[in-house]
Amino acid sequence: MRVVMLGWEFPPFISGGLGTACYGLTKALDSRGHEVMFVLPRPVDRSAASHIRLLSPEGAVASAPVRMNDGTLVQTGTEVSSEKVTVGATGTTIFKSTKFVGVPAGFQSPYASGGAPGAGVGSRGTTRPRLVKTELPDGTFLETLEEVAWSDEHEQELEHAKAIFSISGGKSGAHYQGDLIGESERYARLVVALARNEEFDVVHAHDWLTFPAGQALARVTGKPLIVHVHSTDFDRSGDHVNQRIYDIERRGMMAAMRVIAVSELTKSICVRRFGVPASKVDVVYNGIDSDHQAPAGSTIFSRDKIVLFLGRITMQKGPEYFIGAARRVLEKVPEAKFIMAGSGDMELRMIELAAEYGIGHKVLFTGFLRGADVERVYSMADCYVMPSVSEPFGIAPLEAMRNDVPVIISKQSGVSEVLTHALKVDFWDIDEMANKIVAVLRHPPLSQTLREHGNIEIKRLTWEGAAKACERTYEAAVNGQARLLGV
Repeated sequence: MRVVMLGWEFPPFISGGLGTACYGLTKALDSRGHEVMFVLPRPVDRSAASHIRLLSPEGAVASAPVRMNDGTLVQTGTEVSSEKVTVGATGTTIFKSTKFVGVPAGFQSPYASGGAPGAGVGSRGTTRPRLVKTELPDGTFLETLEEVAWSDEHEQELEHAKAIFSISGGKSGAHYQGDLIGESERYARLVVALARNEEFDVVHAHDWLTFPAGQALARVTGKPLIVHVHSTDFDRSGDHVNQRIYDIERRGMMAAMRVIAVSELTKSICVRRFGVPASKVDVVYNGIDSDHQAPAGSTIFSRDKIVLFLGRITMQKGPEYFIGAARRVLEKVPEAKFIMAGSGDMELRMIELAAEYGIGHKVLFTGFLRGADVERVYSMADCYVMPSVSEPFGIAPLEAMRNDVPVIISKQSGVSEVLTHALKVDFWDIDEMANKIVAVLRHPPLSQTLREHGNIEIKRLTWEGAAKACERTYEAAVNGQARLLGV
């Protein structure tokens, strides 16, 4: 199967679980022989050696001409057997049939803590995309789609693309950063220009920022669209959703031939809140690389008992319940310390809340962590807590279990559907949350049981299994499109 994959983050450019999911799923699809073109909504940073690098045994990327809208031919990197892609701190992974392209859509993350503000949409009639391949001093090549003067002949296509997804620039919700709706429109235009002449079977779009691009590309090419719902605005904002983002999410789900939800919890939201037929939604649980090894020399010897929160410090993740439980725990386990690893719009309020409770000296705020720092903070932890108010899935608990850390998760999470050897609690019940934390810290047999059985349990949650489930969705989408067209 040939897949155009649309996602707004991929290692090392990650702000949450979506980047990890995209990496794991893409790697598994590639290993199963599928051809994937992954399009990122940002230009490749030519000065960042940690970004994706396309390598071949000869030190050059094979290329093939692709005809752009104005009739000119440009060279694009194509897959080479034994080609390597180096992905930041994730290490070197062999991608046999995958290529990555960055387009200058101007955003890195939809969250105020996750990256620089977007550039927004350029003025109409000013630019068009052009693919550029640049050789670095070490002999590797980077691909990026840049913009040059937009000619009048492209104006009609731009208007057509706008009509497809019916959005225009403007400010999104308060907890989002930059002109994301405008940037998603710009990304859609660039994706159509880049991929309309590619040979592929399905379009796979991750989350709302890429749904308009997926719709536009599917409409122009006649290929089936699959939208992958990792989160909805009901998860991020509660009942007070941003109407424009809700509309984009709903249009994407309705336009798709199939919808992938990361849990039954998310599927129920798609059905109840967005009116998507249940028969159209496939649940595909996220996976974890269970063969991971913790970095050598990371063990910390201390009498302190470390309780870890790792995630965005936003309303969705329930950080105030973590701080509330911490105050209760310290009444019984005064040697406990708490780490809040992450950043977000509630970070300052959590610092103030810890001080207000008189436990500020017991709570460490690390800011956003990535790569080896994430591994190290897991190695420090005696217990991991995810008190999310609404968590579509939740990859972090799997990562904690992989690192032999007992986990406590909210019942309001998708991952609770697939984990047995994890302690579960309602996010709002800070007394019960504290009791479970104390039990893990004070009772080594319980902690050891959770570690041992948890490590066994995650071995069945693989990206290989997720890729197989996606394959079935792809086939259903292709067959559904064929029936729709009467083929």
